Amino acid sequence: MSDTILQMVKENIFGVWFLAGAVLVFWMQAGFAMVETGFTRAKNAGNILMKNLMDFCIGTILFIFIGYSLLSGTDIAGFIGKPELSIFSAYSHFNWSDFVFNLVFCATTATIVSGAMAERTRFLSYCIYSAVISALIYPIEAHWIWGGGWLAAKGFHDFAGSCAIHMTGGICAFIGAAMLGPRIGKYPKNKWGKIVRVNAFPGHNLPIGCLGVFILWMGWYGFNGAAAGSVEQLGSIFLTTTVAPAVATVVCMIFTWVRYGKPDVTMCLNAALAGLVGITAPCDSVDCLGALVIGVVSGLLVVWGVWFLDHKLRVDDPVGAVAVHMLNGIWGTLAVGLFATDSVPGYSIADSAGNVMTGLFYGGGLKLFGIQFLGFISVAAYTAAAIFVTFLLIKKTVGLRVPAKEEMVGLDQAEQGLATAYAGFSVMDIDNTMEMAINEHTVLSVEDKADHRNIMGKSTGDSKDKVQEEQEIKAAAIPAVKVSTAKGTGIHEVIIIARLVKFEELKKALNDLGVTGMTVTQVMGCGIQKGANAYYRGVEMDASLLPKVKVDVVVGAIPVDKVIQVVRDTLYTGNIGDGKIFVYEVEKVVKVRTGEENMAALQDVE
Repeated sequence: MSDTILQMVKENIFGVWFLAGAVLVFWMQAGFAMVETGFTRAKNAGNILMKNLMDFCIGTILFIFIGYSLLSGTDIAGFIGKPELSIFSAYSHFNWSDFVFNLVFCATTATIVSGAMAERTRFLSYCIYSAVISALIYPIEAHWIWGGGWLAAKGFHDFAGSCAIHMTGGICAFIGAAMLGPRIGKYPKNKWGKIVRVNAFPGHNLPIGCLGVFILWMGWYGFNGAAAGSVEQLGSIFLTTTVAPAVATVVCMIFTWVRYGKPDVTMCLNAALAGLVGITAPCDSVDCLGALVIGVVSGLLVVWGVWFLDHKLRVDDPVGAVAVHMLNGIWGTLAVGLFATDSVPGYSIADSAGNVMTGLFYGGGLKLFGIQFLGFISVAAYTAAAIFVTFLLIKKTVGLRVPAKEEMVGLDQAEQGLATAYAGFSVMDIDNTMEMAINEHTVLSVEDKADHRNIMGKSTGDSKDKVQEEQEIKAAAIPAVKVSTAKGTGIHEVIIIARLVKFEELKKALNDLGVTGMTVTQVMGCGIQKGANAYYRGVEMDASLLPKVKVDVVVGAIPVDKVIQVVRDTLYTGNIGDGKIFVYEVEKVVKVRTGEENMAALQDVE
């Protein structure tokens, strides 16, 4: 009798923990929203929050009508669950807990994609492909693994979803980002069409991003541990779920410190998530040593993945979702075949004949690794084919990407009708796309010519030339203290107010003219000209404040009339709001570093 009571108590306790784990996984949606928002630019914050909200809500509806039955319905040939609506027809006998648990996992798969495709995807398109992932892609491949499908029959092991969730979401993210193309200015090209560098677009709110990582880490204890069958197994899962991300983060910190001279904050945040993804499949089947090794590889893999996407594949992933989820999802899946050990509590990995299988490094040979590899290839192939067709159809019909003008203004305004997600605050996004190039029109001092030759690697290397350069630089570096008495300097300050979407074009035009420096401010214009009215919480707002950019340049050698003409030619559309040009005579210019004045003070690229 006492054993029966204890068994009932145990079942009830773990039944409650199962649902509590589902709540923790649901809470991870907030973590994803914070990470993606913090790692991207302020002008898209509201759009990203809306996407993270809607992928769960849309996914819920699709999961009710089709997704859940495809995953957990009566097995058909090991490939798919039988479509049915028992949630309506037999609710009294329905497995409510299993539905909720699988639903929150499904939502996680869909939300992974939004980060990699952030800042340039149509909201409607996002809703469509999120629905497809929730209705068809995730349920079918998850049935193979968890619903009694053919991979489960072979002994494939993915305890909490490195393959079924993270790799699947990561593959969708990779293909989507590749088909979508990079954000404007991410990979600038020269006049021959060759990419010359990779531009960074810093996230506008790292504290929010860091909070998101901690929320995700907390939720991961439910993600990995909710299906535990005993206290001992739960404790072991919690241990491995702690060790792997901690080690991955430390390894990433050391590597970036050595590689880049400073420990990289955002990369370390990504590394924590990479370690969590890597340990998700083997969390119940590896010991502490296995978790440690998994963490080491994850910490290095995420750094390499971010670099490889940017510098080799040229796939723009604003938050590192592909490196975190796809690469480490694959790694976690294969790690089961390397580190699984039957010394852990509740070990249950066995083949179709019931023979226990362990990892390669624990004396199990290649059998389990081969099954894990087969599962990885199969799920990856299905996911890639399904999402490619989905994105292709979307691209050919409603369109996948927003127009360039909307991308420049920001998706908050263009897609959500939201002026800003930070009402009452002045938030300006920054990036390193504003570097000015030196060309044949640029006027340089002797010192700056030498600096430019050194920077560009154009010094001849001849000792005589080097001596001459050093003499010129030394002469040019002597502070100039002569005071100019001329009444007219011939220098003008030109202030340009223009549409924000015209800034890149304007910058290039001025640079081609010989302008190598400018002061730029993002401002809001207010006047008789009105923007399209927007609504906030159902209340109409008069959008009289319009996003503008204020560009301030000082010119001397370049005729000011020529500057005005170039600006007009660049900004002109014939519509109200093209902008204004203000020209002022400059009485005096003093270079702080040397004391040079007027035209001499402008002969550099500061």
